[in-house]
Amino acid sequence: MAQTPWQLGGNSNTNPPTDFLGTTDSQPLVVKTDGTERLRVVATGNVGIGTTNPGRWPLTIQAQLPEQELISFQDPSGNTKWHINQNWISSGLNFSETNVADFRVFIATGGNVGIGTNVPATKLHVAGDVTVTGDVLLAGADCAEDFDVIGRLPEPGTVVVIDENGALHESCHAYDKKVAGVVSGAGEYRHGLVLDKRTSEKKRIPLALVGKVYCKVDAQYSPIELGDLLTTSPTPGHAMKAVDPFKAFGSVIGKALACLQTGQGMVPILVALQ
Repeated sequence: MAQTPWQLGGNSNTNPPTDFLGTTDSQPLVVKTDGTERLRVVATGNVGIGTTNPGRWPLTIQAQLPEQELISFQDPSGNTKWHINQNWISSGLNFSETNVADFRVFIATGGNVGIGTNVPATKLHVAGDVTVTGDVLLAGADCAEDFDVIGRLPEPGTVVVIDENGALHESCHAYDKKVAGVVSGAGEYRHGLVLDKRTSEKKRIPLALVGKVYCKVDAQYSPIELGDLLTTSPTPGHAMKAVDPFKAFGSVIGKALACLQTGQGMVPILVALQ
């Protein structure tokens, strides 16, 4: 049966298996305007817009300019509300509301995501306030805050004290009321939240303020039992059991969550400065 010619003005009584727009060989289907190719469907079914080689992806859109809108979303009145842009200058994909410089959501080449910024420094970088109406679930065990350090950099688990300038250094006296806490990050515990994280020319360390942290302890002064209050010891950077309640007031670091009968070691503690 002879096929009915395809009409440019529209067709009726069509039969999809036999009446269609396309090819019957391995050649691509190409759509042009003003003599220039705009869309190509290759034999595998992949679609390319702005490219003659859609590759292995079902849909490939290739930008022609450094900051070209790839997809625009409009309201029923035809007003453009959102854009998806391939931003070559900032090396990433940008979701903007009015133009390519908005950077409402920016996905950098390395995978970092920025909200309100096109230079995300971490996996998620928010330039502005964040409101959370549900729970914030953090895998880390303590809330820490960065402090400046004087002298050599104390390793995680070290007990530190604060000097008159507000900087930290390793403890070395018993029942020191200048105790600031324990350097976060030792053992299997990582900090879940770090406050005052900023760029500085000085050396800085995260100090555990609340939560669980591994702490260096020395049991030569008294065996450490579960639940004992800990304070600074004469051993540099180590805590010991607070056996004198009068001296301990104002110098307690926290409460032991494990025992150590002899020698030096690292035990988990519950930070509770008092």
